[in-house]
Amino acid sequence: MMRVVITGASGRMGRMLVRAVAELDGTAELVGATERAGSEWLGSDVGELAGAGKLGVVLGDNLTAVPDADVLIDFTAPEASLMHARYAAGHGLGMVIGTTGHTPDELAELRDILSASPVVMAANFSVGVNLALQLIEQAAVVLGADYDAEIFEAHHKHKVDAPSGTALAMGRSLAAGRGVDLNDVAVYAREGITGAREAGNIGFSVMRAGSIVGEHKAMFVADEERIEINHIATDRMVFAKGAVRAAAWLGNQSAGWYGMDDVLGLK
Repeated sequence: MMRVVITGASGRMGRMLVRAVAELDGTAELVGATERAGSEWLGSDVGELAGAGKLGVVLGDNLTAVPDADVLIDFTAPEASLMHARYAAGHGLGMVIGTTGHTPDELAELRDILSASPVVMAANFSVGVNLALQLIEQAAVVLGADYDAEIFEAHHKHKVDAPSGTALAMGRSLAAGRGVDLNDVAVYAREGITGAREAGNIGFSVMRAGSIVGEHKAMFVADEERIEINHIATDRMVFAKGAVRAAAWLGNQSAGWYGMDDVLGLK
């Protein structure tokens, strides 16, 4: 039985994660759930809060009050994820990280904190998205830089980072297929007199509106044709199920830094 702790458990993704763990009856058990201090939901039964029925796990604001666990699942914010990583590393927990928006320095600190822990970190835990990342890299190898490359993404109006972690992952896959570094070819904004497109660039476009769960598209455009690789998420549960699948897989792994391609056997 995998014993799971979920941080940020009253948020959109947190509630989905609670439900996803609760649905794995006999495989995983939710033993702890936390939220930031001052949350209006503190003291609630997290199962009832998530619509999964009473689970007997009270939402708290302190990880030190959580019973022994095996894996911590974190979909919060970069600064909070560093704090949660310190707890996981200090208590021998594996960690599944779905938090995005880390700076390079924060990522380096995260890797240092968790250097002796088993970790799965991914920009997106959807099985479909991770298959799309593989297809994008393959397409980039075949099509080369003769095709202009653009990445479009859309999310709900409450998302705070842009481009999304998934869009950046698509860009990295595309760049890898071309044998270049994304940092050298990415164009994140266009305004005013920008001049003609520079060959080999990878452009990004971002939309934030309404309650869009997540839409991502990689486009390869030539004068004669356009190839598109799309992924549309219609329910956040697809991310939660993938993260819980990663947590279950992580229970059998030694210390290391893994991605969803490892979990899904796509490497």
